[in-house]
This record gives sequence, C-alpha cells and structure tokens, in this order.
Amino acid sequence: MNKKASFLKRYALVFVAALAFALFLLVFPAWRGKALDSVVFQAKTMFLVIPPIFILLGLLDVWVPREKMIRYMGQGAGVKGPILAFLLGSFAAGPLYGAFPFAAVLMKKGASFTNILIFIGAWSTTKIPMLLFEMAALGKRFALSRLVIDIVGIVIIAWAIKLSLPKKEVERLYAQAEQID
Repeated sequence: MNKKASFLKRYALVFVAALAFALFLLVFPAWRGKALDSVVFQAKTMFLVIPPIFILLGLLDVWVPREKMIRYMGQGAGVKGPILAFLLGSFAAGPLYGAFPFAAVLMKKGASFTNILIFIGAWSTTKIPMLLFEMAALGKRFALSRLVIDIVGIVIIAWAIKLSLPKKEVERLYAQAEQID
C-alpha cells in the first residue's frame, strides 16, 4: 500500500469526525460560536497537557531499565506490581488520554497486562487531587468509601479483562507497543 493510502486509512476516523463537525456547523449555525469555542478550548487544554506527559514518558523510557520494570511490575512481581501500578495511576496528572502513551511504554518495558489495566483504571478514577476535593466537599467517609469501592472495582475489572481477552490479542497489543518509537 502506498504512503498516501496508508495515511488516509490511518486517519479515516479523524476525517469523518471533521466532516461531521463541519456538517454540524452548517446545519446548526446558531450553535457555531459555542461549538468553535469548545473545540478551541479543548485544543488548548490538550496542548498544555500533552508536552509534560511526553517529557515524563521520555524520562521513564530512558531512566528505567526494562529489567527493573519487569522486577517491579512484570508477571512475577507479586503484590508490589498492582500496588505500584495503582500508585502510578493515582498520582498521575492529566486526562485519561494521557494514560495510554504511558501504558504503551509500560508494555515496552515488560509490565504485566493486569498491572497495565490497573494503572489505567487508577488513572481514570482514583486521582489524589480528586480524593482531597471529595474529602473537603463531601466528607471523609464518602471519599474513602468511594476509594475502596474503586480499588476493588479496578482489580475485578482488570482480572475480568485479562481472563476474557485471548492470549493472542494481548500478544498483539504488546507487539504493537514494541513498534512505537
């Protein structure tokens, strides 16, 4: 396949979304200002968050040897793997889309699939700033109850995904992560 066709195939969904957005602007001109303001705001937010995430990714990739990652988050890491994955996800800053490049680097470094799922789950639901806000606004009992429920839920979901996903699919994901530069 030539480069142009490969490019079009890879970004087909982006082109479809842009076309749908343009059609929305044409069909609903009254919403044009709000829609464009929203897109600009989201783009600014993304461009403020993405560079620090990629800097941290680069440091993780260079500073943490694969052997250490395997020892602490690999298959034989024991209970310290999920705990470390949970802490990394909980202390991380940024929106959920920032977790996926991190997950790819963890895959390249040899972290187990379950620990990667726990990391993504923790990133999405157990942020420390959110916990502190909930304690102040909703009370300690509520915040800690939600945290415990989230931790249990994350572990159950990670194990359920691991058990239900075919081994070949997991191997394909790891192979795909290896190809990312």
